[in-house]
Amino acid sequence: MNKCHIAPLACAAALLGTGLGAAAPTAAHTVHLVRPGESIQKAVDAARPGDTVLLARGTHRESVSVSTPGLTLRGMGHRTVLRPQAGPATATAPDTGTAAGSCAAAGNGICVEGTQNHNVDGVTIASLKVTGFRKAGVYAHKTDRLIVRNVAAAGNGVWGIATEQSVRGVFRGNTARDNGDAGLFLANTVTAEQGAMDTGGTVVERNRLQGNRIGVTVRRLRNLTLTDNHLTGNCAGVFVVGDENKPKAGLVTVRENRIERNNKSCPKTARLDALQGSGIVLTGTEDNLVTRNVIRDNVGTSPLSGGIVVFKSFVGTTSERNRISGNLLQGNAPADLVNTDPGQGNTFHGNTCRLSTPAGLC
Repeated sequence: MNKCHIAPLACAAALLGTGLGAAAPTAAHTVHLVRPGESIQKAVDAARPGDTVLLARGTHRESVSVSTPGLTLRGMGHRTVLRPQAGPATATAPDTGTAAGSCAAAGNGICVEGTQNHNVDGVTIASLKVTGFRKAGVYAHKTDRLIVRNVAAAGNGVWGIATEQSVRGVFRGNTARDNGDAGLFLANTVTAEQGAMDTGGTVVERNRLQGNRIGVTVRRLRNLTLTDNHLTGNCAGVFVVGDENKPKAGLVTVRENRIERNNKSCPKTARLDALQGSGIVLTGTEDNLVTRNVIRDNVGTSPLSGGIVVFKSFVGTTSERNRISGNLLQGNAPADLVNTDPGQGNTFHGNTCRLSTPAGLC
């Protein structure tokens, strides 16, 4: 592990240009270079708030836990690859010297974790590929202002990139492909029944979600935006999911996305019916805006199939006051617009489409 005690941009240029170590110290934050075979966790443990841990090109075999505020963990593009290690976990948890935390030990790749009483603030994960982990490629819990950008999360057992109990995140320019469940999963909590959490304006922007069970799942959250993403080849494109808990999930804006040919077939699970051919599904949520999306050729025979589907949740909670407007829908089946929810105030205006269930929504 090398340390560069110069301004981060200059340091990165020096490292890329020469592959060598440190220059003269200044008051700027430190860049810690980690080459394949060296311990990323040791570099993370040694880093201070505002530092960068820079992963050199090549394959790194390790799970990593991050709890230092303001830390950047960055690769040199998708030729920087993080995979599970072959043997038992040996990483140390930040600042303790003990065995790796439960998140990394459970089979996640990169874990960003706050504590029960304090979110970890301002962490950035960027410019690398994370693949082959048993659970999530990147998993975050109790974070504030987390940035995940230009990350490829592929072939992980459950989620590509996942967050719980986190606020004000930015997920931009990532690729999540061929993960077992959602490519991008955002939730209040998975392990407990709770009302929807306000994310404070989390943004999911310019990502490509392909070949997953669901492209993006937003579960029991409020106040976030999905915009300018491309979702294709999943069993379902976007799920916005709520249930009987209060406050209710909603206030999600889904706009200007391309959602095409999400026709992979996925079997029924204990929580959800079989999936195929779903573009956008709203179930058990309120006050969402779905607008200016292009939704084409999503075809299936599931109860949730169709271009945009408003569906009463499986625990009986209705969807209410959702606005579906100004979308272009073509070639979706059984219909471009589907509303099987008896909830009040769901509106369909100004959409370009041919077929709806019930008739008259186009």
